[in-house]
Amino acid sequence: MTAEAGGGERRGIGARLRGARERRGLTLLQAAERLHVDARVLQALESEDFAALGADVYVRGHLRRYAEAVGESSLELQELYAERPQPARPDLTRIPRGEPEYRGSRLLLPALLAVVGLAAAGLLWWLLTLPGEKAHPLPTGQPPATAGARDIGSDAAPADAPTADPLTSPGGAGANSSRPDASSQQGPSSTAPQARLDLSFSDRSWVEVSDADRRNLLHGLIERGATRTVTGTAPLTVVLGNAPAVALRINGQPLLPGALVHRDGSAHLLIDAAGRVSAAAPRLAHGN
Repeated sequence: MTAEAGGGERRGIGARLRGARERRGLTLLQAAERLHVDARVLQALESEDFAALGADVYVRGHLRRYAEAVGESSLELQELYAERPQPARPDLTRIPRGEPEYRGSRLLLPALLAVVGLAAAGLLWWLLTLPGEKAHPLPTGQPPATAGARDIGSDAAPADAPTADPLTSPGGAGANSSRPDASSQQGPSSTAPQARLDLSFSDRSWVEVSDADRRNLLHGLIERGATRTVTGTAPLTVVLGNAPAVALRINGQPLLPGALVHRDGSAHLLIDAAGRVSAAAPRLAHGN
C-alpha cells in the first residue's frame, strides 16, 4: 500500500519509516536503542512484515512509536495500515471439538473391583490357612486316676468328677484328673516313696504340681481361701505364681521356701519325701 508524497510519488509504510530514519542520520540499531526495542521489530516494520509482530494491537503500537521517533505522521501510517487487506482469520467458534474422553473413568471401576477381589481372596486364603488349636486325644484303655488331686473341706470334689476349667469354674480352682492311675503303672515308680502336699491359699495364685513320674497333679488359678491336697511320687515339682500367699505342708510338716521365692513372688520348687526343698527348673511344661 502506498501514499502520495512530494510530487505524487506513492510510498509504502516501510519506505516512509526508512526514509524518515535515514534523514535523521540514524541506523537501525540506533533507532532500536532509542525505542528500547529489538532491532528486528523495526526491521519488520520497514519491510512491512507485520505478521512477524503478532496481533494488530502490537503492530499499531510499534508503528505509532516508530513514526513519532523518526518524525513521521503516525496518523497517516495508521490509516495506511488499516487500508491493507487483512488475512482471513479462522473462526474459532467453528473449530470442531472432540468429545471428552471417559477412558479414565471407565477403567477406574474395573481396577477398583480387581483390587477389592484380590483383597478378598487374600483374606479368605489367610482364614483357611490360619493355624488353629488341635485337639489331643485322651489316652484309651486306662482308668481315671484315683490318687490325684482331691479337695478338702468345702472345696472337696469326687476324684471321678469331670475336670473344670481353672479360669472359668465357680471356685477358680483346677485339677487335672485325666492322668492314668499310679496304681495301674508297672515299674520302679510303684515302689518309690510317695509324698502328700497340702496347699492353703490366703490369696489368689497360679499353681502347678507334677511328680517324679512327670504326671501333672494340679495346675490352674486357685482362688483365695481354697485348699488343695495332692499325692504323688517324690520328688514333687511345684510352681507358684504368688508364693507368699500359699502355705505348704509336705507329709503334714510345714514347708518354708524362704530364699527360693523370686522377687516377683514366684517360686519353682523341688520337694522330696523328707521335706527337703531346692530350686527346680525355671519353667514347668503343662501336662509333662
